[in-house]
Amino acid sequence: MKKQQILEEIERLIEMYQKGELGGEVMPEDSNPALPKSSLQNYMYFTLPMALNYQRNSYTLWESALKTYEDKETNFVFYPKKVLQTDFDKVQKALIKYKVALQKQKQTEIWISLCNTFVELFQGDIRKLFDEMNNDVDKIRNYVQIQNKKKFPYLSGNKICNYWLYVIYQYTDRNYINMEQLTVAPDTHVCQATYKLGLITEEEMQSNKVQLIVIEKWKEVLKNTKYTPIDMHTPLWLWSRNGFKEIK
Repeated sequence: MKKQQILEEIERLIEMYQKGELGGEVMPEDSNPALPKSSLQNYMYFTLPMALNYQRNSYTLWESALKTYEDKETNFVFYPKKVLQTDFDKVQKALIKYKVALQKQKQTEIWISLCNTFVELFQGDIRKLFDEMNNDVDKIRNYVQIQNKKKFPYLSGNKICNYWLYVIYQYTDRNYINMEQLTVAPDTHVCQATYKLGLITEEEMQSNKVQLIVIEKWKEVLKNTKYTPIDMHTPLWLWSRNGFKEIK
């Protein structure tokens, strides 16, 4: 399909999304305790569960996160300093109570590792990362994905890192200086929708580098248009999740 045809399809897909024809009135992250947008706890709420958001239902994850936050016995897991002062078994028990963690050993280790990173590098305040990087998407990604990749398990992944930055933008008071640099978050739904639109071939879809390919394709096709790649994430995700409703 030629670029102009694809852009026309994209335009119609976005119109369908804006009219509510793809669903999405309630998004997974809408399951949240409605904390003050600028508060540290709001940032932590939308950061820690994100690292466990792979190969699972996003709605279920965030419902579990909300139950964990609202329970006085398990709420401590959203406070990095408290986590590091608590026995592993107790942290694990809190994370599996409402199934925030499905892989109880591995995902508890990921959670604790991130808490350690936030305390070690930012005195427990993840907002300092954004402040120190001057709210620059490229600098933040470089810091998380390249300079300190091992300190940000799973949060540094191509899919999760971009989507995390997008969720922080959507649900906190954070504004970036270069929003256009946020790419699509290439999860399974976004990759399938990209293939369905004809932006990638079947061979590329089967490649173990499909996430990187999808990121580059969206950068390329939306260059010099009114849309940024991250604008496409939710319409693509909903379109795939709801069975690829015919584009009118």
